[in-house]
Amino acid sequence: MLNRRSFFTLPVLATFATRLRAAEPTRHTARVTKLFRSPDGNPNALETVPEGFWLGEQITDNAYLLDHNGKVLRKVPTESSNTSGIAFGGGYLWMAANGKTQWRTPRPTDATTGEIVKADPRTGKTIARYPIPGGGGVHGIEYAGGKLWITSLKLQKLSVVDPKDFSLVHQIPVHLGRAHGLGWDHDTIWCMHSNERQIHKLSVKDGALLEIVQLGANDPDPHGMCLSGGKLYYCDAGIAPTGKNNASPHAGWVCRIDIV
Repeated sequence: MLNRRSFFTLPVLATFATRLRAAEPTRHTARVTKLFRSPDGNPNALETVPEGFWLGEQITDNAYLLDHNGKVLRKVPTESSNTSGIAFGGGYLWMAANGKTQWRTPRPTDATTGEIVKADPRTGKTIARYPIPGGGGVHGIEYAGGKLWITSLKLQKLSVVDPKDFSLVHQIPVHLGRAHGLGWDHDTIWCMHSNERQIHKLSVKDGALLEIVQLGANDPDPHGMCLSGGKLYYCDAGIAPTGKNNASPHAGWVCRIDIV
């Protein structure tokens, strides 16, 4: 026989358990298909556009507009450095300059810490430079809904800014380190975590973890990422966090992810 305390406690516990189950993220594995190699061989930034992709090279800091098969439609030299993210929106290219370069001759315009470079998508001319919210380094960026999403690595958050004046609008936490490529998906955002080879689907409201996609240990090394036509795409820069060659046999490739 249930006592009075059990009578009132069991329904509460059942409700609590149901909420926990509802909050548990859905887990998937990834089936990866290599599509094409980047023009310069070190792609670390990827963005979707109607023509295909904008791709940012980590060593040359060139931005390329590519069709869906990897054909070069436009080459745009930029004043970014150690490029680790790219976005297109509001008529501009937005480049995530993750500090100074380690692989080419330094330029006077190179960043000394993480910053966002706003550039003309035709000429690559720098229009403005902005600091990363919270300081520190930066990887993925995403332009969506008239706002710019930024991986604030020092804060372990995604920061949302108004691109008109770079004022901070909103922030959500991420759940793992080394947040990299981003992909907008309606009212959610996908975030690549390169060290764990996981892609997290997050609520844009509070950062709640909704889905997890796990890459395999032998898949191309994850860096830049985007969402196009309901599919996730990413690239392998061939460069480790230490700045050394990551010895990946897939270096330079742009890949598609099928979620299974």
